[in-house]
Amino acid sequence: MRILAADTMALVVDFQEKLMPVINHAEDVLHNSEILIRGLKTLGIPLLATQQYTKGLGMTVNTIKAAMGERFVYYDKSTFSCADDAKIMAAIERMNRKNIIVCGAEAHVCVLQTVIDLIEIGYNVILVTDCIGSRKEKDCEAAISRAMREGAVPTTYEAILFELTRISKTSIFKEISNLIK
Repeated sequence: MRILAADTMALVVDFQEKLMPVINHAEDVLHNSEILIRGLKTLGIPLLATQQYTKGLGMTVNTIKAAMGERFVYYDKSTFSCADDAKIMAAIERMNRKNIIVCGAEAHVCVLQTVIDLIEIGYNVILVTDCIGSRKEKDCEAAISRAMREGAVPTTYEAILFELTRISKTSIFKEISNLIK
């Protein structure tokens, strides 16, 4: 399956203040996700952010909010799967895109359940494996394995950004290339 920008949106799941400090390799996950989000913005990909129980887990971390910039609007949820929240699903449906890029935390809880449910509904889900995390590495590995068995397309932030860019002789390619360097 070829992933095209015109058919694609991104879901940024629960990168929250009280959750990220306990995530394994959190600095790498956040750094990679920041580049991914900035690249997706450059490419004009719609972004949607979620927060799990904001009162307890806090707001989205500042680096992710800054990367999203003026596009930062979040949906607060109490369900683990974004697909079980009517407001989030209505927002996804309004975007009218068949491909959903997913990044976030925790990989084995909210990210995995969201991926499985979106696939079941009929979306093509692209899981950015270097932009997800869990407290334990084994949980993250198991989540990636399960997501792939369920039909998710695994990728990295660099691979998906270049796939969406498609052509090297453009100003957008230069912007994406500079982000990744």
